[in-house]
Amino acid sequence: MATIKVKDKDFEISIDASAIDAAVQKMAVEINRDYEGRNPLFLAILNGSFVFAADLIRKITIPCQISFVKLSSYSGTASTENIKELIGLNEDIKGRHLIIVEDIVDTGLTLDKFLQDLKKFEPASVKLACFTFKKEAFKKSFRIDYLGITIPNDFVVGYGLDYDGYGRNLPDIYKIVSS
Repeated sequence: MATIKVKDKDFEISIDASAIDAAVQKMAVEINRDYEGRNPLFLAILNGSFVFAADLIRKITIPCQISFVKLSSYSGTASTENIKELIGLNEDIKGRHLIIVEDIVDTGLTLDKFLQDLKKFEPASVKLACFTFKKEAFKKSFRIDYLGITIPNDFVVGYGLDYDGYGRNLPDIYKIVSS
């Protein structure tokens, strides 16, 4: 199998662009059905979710809005488990139906803290749309309401996912083959 290099690491294809598109389409169908008549606010977590959020929102057919927050806990190829909120929430979300858009959930520590913080703003509801989920690495118990693809506990890049900021632009998802 052919490999690509991102910075100093080699990666091989794990999920191709057509499988990604099919998973996003399935999620959009479910969200369109579940939120008919509700006008949800999609809250995308930067930087990683920007590609997934753009693809998902273009497939949403119901009235909705989108906004962005930036959270960070990664350094290199590992989670630091030290969560930093870098850009906060600017919208009034009291009484709103929120759909959190995340590219990947692995340990769940960053997202769990964010979900707890959102409660103080009193949204009507909060659901989670996550494209990739590392079940083996998951340390929390929150529910992923709309899930694209469950993946092994490999370090991955592409489709918005990065290695030190590189690889986000790749249309497919690649897993690491060397460290």
